Amino acid sequence: MPEGRKEPDSKKEQVHWLPEPEAQDYPAAGDYLSLLESDDVVASVVAALRSAPIKHRKAKDILRAARLALLPEDNAHVASDLRKIRDGKKLSPILMVRGDLARGIPALIADGYHRVCASYYTDENTDIPLKLADAPR
Repeated sequence: MPEGRKEPDSKKEQVHWLPEPEAQDYPAAGDYLSLLESDDVVASVVAALRSAPIKHRKAKDILRAARLALLPEDNAHVASDLRKIRDGKKLSPILMVRGDLARGIPALIADGYHRVCASYYTDENTDIPLKLADAPR
């Protein structure tokens, strides 16, 4: 290996996940969604998220579907989640609202944007557990 170059990591950090989102994730999702919709609609979406089954999607696809930029590694919340990953702590699954392809509406990460970004830095193909709800029509 040429001088000054680091040998590539042969072992990537693995992200560990809780089996279900943490209780506080649902009110956090509701707080975010309340900036976009009425309280009645938000309550319906949060209820749908609570009952939704866990699905798995790749970090890169979640960011693309939500049309969100990757936050920098030194963002306080991303850095905190990266430390948790390095320490082997389990992260909470993501809460998302499905977009509308025909109308050009992106998906929404209702809770977990920073966790998605931290997971992406670990490996863009990280398989992230999430709960996905449809937006009311």
